[in-house]
Amino acid sequence: LALFQRIFEYMDLPVEIDEKPDGARLDQARGEVEFEHVTFRYPSGDRPALKDVSFRIEPGQLAAIVGPTGAGKTTVTSLLPRFYDPQLGAVRLDGYDVRDLTLESMGRQIGMVFQDTFLFHATIRENLLYAKPAATEAEMIAAAKAAYIHDFIESLPEGYDTVVGERGHRLSGGEKQRVAIARVILKDPRVLILDEATSNLDSESEHLIQVALRPLFEGRTSLVIAHRLSTILAADVILVMDRGELVEQGRHGDLLKQDGLYARLYHRQFEAAVELATPA
Repeated sequence: LALFQRIFEYMDLPVEIDEKPDGARLDQARGEVEFEHVTFRYPSGDRPALKDVSFRIEPGQLAAIVGPTGAGKTTVTSLLPRFYDPQLGAVRLDGYDVRDLTLESMGRQIGMVFQDTFLFHATIRENLLYAKPAATEAEMIAAAKAAYIHDFIESLPEGYDTVVGERGHRLSGGEKQRVAIARVILKDPRVLILDEATSNLDSESEHLIQVALRPLFEGRTSLVIAHRLSTILAADVILVMDRGELVEQGRHGDLLKQDGLYARLYHRQFEAAVELATPA
């Protein structure tokens, strides 16, 4: 609950998420995620951000969410960890309506990496250990190495005891992303929510982040707002959003054959890149 409190304070939003006093604990999640006829409208919105959205992700699957700006991709990823609750329908984790789970036990099962990486005004060590306070020094360093950020941290005068500043302003965008990835690796959640970065990264940072993300998808359910073709092609299921509705879902080849929104997005954004990468 403390994590949610800090996040909402940071966003300057009131905490309106109620926790049931007799909420169920989910200590060993399998990672099955289901949206069941979910409709959601933001408090200040004049129309639903999501309309009757239904899908199911099996444990261990990678789901890529794609769609134009304003399609509802971020809203989908905000409802699973209960940043908001839907007005209609249910969001389920392992069959439980997330509103019936304790926030603490659910929070242990979900790890998040967003484009606007949230780092506390604290040391790198404290930011990493927030995910797993009881972690050993060796576990923390192993997570940082897996995220390709350890060498950079060691190059700092204060190393892991370097204060990152408010919102991590002393670090570059790529460095903050890798600290956030290390934090999730250390946490080792059953469900990963990821918003792939699309800008403000140099080519080296982009490459390091891509390499660091590979182990994150292994052995866990991953819900990714996908901007990279490699992620989309690797997905077990692609969820195509448009104007708050889930208009298509399936795998890459099947969706191309449907010749719908996904096919148009693919031809517009990725086809040229594929042709350039294909040997003559």
